[in-house]
Amino acid sequence: MLTKEWAQFKSGTDIRGVASEGVPGQEVNLTDEAIEKMAAGFALWLAARLGKEPASLKIAVGHDSRISAARISAAVSRSLVAGGVTVYDCGLASTPSMFMATLDLPCDGAVQITASHHPFNRNGLKFFTQDGGLDSGDIAAILEHAQAGERPADAPGGSVQPVDYMARYCAHLREMIQKGVNAEDYEHPLKGFHIVVDAGNGAGGFYASDVLAPLGADVSGSQFLEPDGHFPNHIPNPENEEAMRSVCAATVDAKADLGVIFDTDVDRGGAVDARGEEINRNRLVALAAAIALEGNGGGTVVTDSITSDGLKTYIEQTLHGKHHRFKRGYRNVINEAVRLNKEGVNCPLAIETSGHAALRENYFLDDGAYLVTKIIIKAAVLRKEGKTLENLLESLQEPKEALELRMPILEEDFRACGNAAIAGLEEYAKAHGWQIAPDNYEGIRVSFGKGQGDGWFLLRLSVHDPIMPLNVESNSEGGVREILLQLKGYLETCKGLDVSPLEKATA
Repeated sequence: MLTKEWAQFKSGTDIRGVASEGVPGQEVNLTDEAIEKMAAGFALWLAARLGKEPASLKIAVGHDSRISAARISAAVSRSLVAGGVTVYDCGLASTPSMFMATLDLPCDGAVQITASHHPFNRNGLKFFTQDGGLDSGDIAAILEHAQAGERPADAPGGSVQPVDYMARYCAHLREMIQKGVNAEDYEHPLKGFHIVVDAGNGAGGFYASDVLAPLGADVSGSQFLEPDGHFPNHIPNPENEEAMRSVCAATVDAKADLGVIFDTDVDRGGAVDARGEEINRNRLVALAAAIALEGNGGGTVVTDSITSDGLKTYIEQTLHGKHHRFKRGYRNVINEAVRLNKEGVNCPLAIETSGHAALRENYFLDDGAYLVTKIIIKAAVLRKEGKTLENLLESLQEPKEALELRMPILEEDFRACGNAAIAGLEEYAKAHGWQIAPDNYEGIRVSFGKGQGDGWFLLRLSVHDPIMPLNVESNSEGGVREILLQLKGYLETCKGLDVSPLEKATA
């Protein structure tokens, strides 16, 4: 059982903590000592899983652009080498590339040093084997080793070997585009294409210089390609409004055909069309589904729980696929897609509205660069036909209004409080004749017809935090407020729930 000291590092399927000073009230807890214990814990866990001696392991280590990356990378390598492990130092790398390194180098496992889109002072560890990313229980086991101070016995022969794996990873993406577009000028299939890349000063600048430009693309107008862990321009996050406004404006200013944006470690991506309109959230899911269902007629697309009704209609009526709406959390979505395939269901895509997209053809790895590459191939193929990505999405019905409220839970046992609120709302909904969605896997989702808000809400418990997110969409102006007012009467009775965000939205 993890103590509070060690449990604080567990963030779902990652390890995260405060790695740098600079934010008042946040003391560094991801110390060298803690990191060395975690790395040793991973070596023990991996050796046991593979039935090997720790000293025989080969482990790749990479990092994103965070200011604490060099310190943490050195601590990880130092700990592993002491146990006789061969460390492949991949330097600045994307998170998805570190999984691919386990297959291509090959090696037994990989560690990526990243905290995704979180603030500059935070960092963490993400682990891979040749079977993919670790699950929550695996992270707990690694931290239990660290907590107990368990580590491999000291052994000679450990070493750090620099490896430029990103060069191989970029070559693979270039080959994908060459084969997928199959242009007359095979070596330069993107000649005449103007694509703006926004890396947000994370690890994704390689995509402009090492993937697109060598294929003939005009990447002028691209921005924030230089790695800078202070993230001085905007948060590298396709879900961030400021970040999306920035790449949309850059795409329009450059008169580009397409814009793309990545998060810090490139496991998520988003896009912008030539008009400067976001291809994000529901639109990104729709586009990814259209691509994934080619050659997979009638296939199933797994998404998270907050996708719109219009998306379901698009997948099932326009694309003639099946929409399986599941839980929030990208690992939940991916694991559900893997489960369905094992049961014989043709499921080529798992995607969360945050931008985490994993295709079966790519090991169900959530890889922002891979997704963007597939989008670029599709755009180039459509261009030959005189069409655009916008044409592909014309039939997608999007809500007139959408809102997410995040209501804090004040009770110490926040899960019990949140679950009680959901259970009570289900009874309340039944008593009022509300239409409860039958295909919902978390919280409660209710649909309303015209005259009652013309939309839906989903109330759920956050995966990790004492928060109850409330998502509301409506197909009519003023509909979101109408739905909120109907909910207000119940939610104000929930003990331990801070409904001030709801009161502010309905004031």
